[in-house]
Amino acid sequence: MSFSFADAIFWVAAVCCAVAQTAILHSAIVSPARAASAAEPTTPARRAGEIAWAVIPGIALALVMVWTWHAMHPMHAASAATTLTTAAAR
Repeated sequence: MSFSFADAIFWVAAVCCAVAQTAILHSAIVSPARAASAAEPTTPARRAGEIAWAVIPGIALALVMVWTWHAMHPMHAASAATTLTTAAAR
């Protein structure tokens, strides 16, 4: 399998998404801690909700990226499935 332009675009997008998701998680975790000194205190339930709303889209994005990778490389996915079923049969 040769490295193609589509693979390069995929990996650049993957790195950009990872950087963005890291920034989102950092913002969700650190920002409420800084707001603790503000007039309105942050409750643990609200903080957990903010973190969940940061993590759930990240997981969905990871699933979409895996699906995209398998769509880009159908022969690789098929050979991996064949290898797994062959190993399970033994």
